[in-house]
Amino acid sequence: MKMLHLEDLGILEGEKSPDGDIISALNSAQYTHASNGSGTFGNEEPLYIDCGVMAYREMLDLQSRLQSLRIRKKIPNTILFVEHPPVITLGARKPINKLLHTEKELLALNIDVVQIKRGGGATAHNPGQLVMYPILLLPSLGLRVALYIRLLEQTGIQLLREIGIPAARKHRYPGIWVEERKIASIGVQLNYETTMHGIALNITNDLNIFTFMVPCGLDGVEMTSAEKELQRYKRLSAETQAETQAETLSMETMKMRMGSICSKYLSNLDELKSITQESRL
Repeated sequence: MKMLHLEDLGILEGEKSPDGDIISALNSAQYTHASNGSGTFGNEEPLYIDCGVMAYREMLDLQSRLQSLRIRKKIPNTILFVEHPPVITLGARKPINKLLHTEKELLALNIDVVQIKRGGGATAHNPGQLVMYPILLLPSLGLRVALYIRLLEQTGIQLLREIGIPAARKHRYPGIWVEERKIASIGVQLNYETTMHGIALNITNDLNIFTFMVPCGLDGVEMTSAEKELQRYKRLSAETQAETQAETLSMETMKMRMGSICSKYLSNLDELKSITQESRL
């Protein structure tokens, strides 16, 4: 698994590249993706692209365009990694979109509010949170929706367990949990069996943003982060906190680890299918 960057592909942040340029850029990056000779792509390993920090609305537009291109098999499967400036997104299930402040008040705090079509309710993104957006044509990878959701869950769970955090799924509740604390949110949107949106994993982000809404409509839920849980489980002192964050929780490191784990499961679906209730609380 090799992590590419937007600048490597000539797709620059803040610019709306024409679809033709995006197609050319992704096709030129297919050194590990053999075209089937018809100008379309089959079940090759996805491209993994680091998008840096990007405004949510800009990323939403990019996701939508890539999804449309993938539906038409103009580009390979692609997985995006990104951080967002502060934003609260409202999902398709309107009854569980619970804001505790008005949109005007939030905008005054430089927190954007965006209505989107993914599943679930309100959630939040801000710097220090690792977001992964797969743009995958599920049948090309041998995936169905339920197994795809498990892929997202297990990728996040395995990443956290590798750094010493006992993460798990929780029966009847979406996302990833550490005991009774929620550390990651999952929400997807499918069109013609092709995905967008994905998983948002709290790493070192400021959790205060979640106090402006009810995360996923779950009243009383406590949000947590990898940084916070490492302090809890490894009893980190204040002196070692900065060093640990730099070494273990750097965003570049976490993106690479998450991409590698995702790649491992995509190349061995039998292993993913074999994961049972042991990782569910």
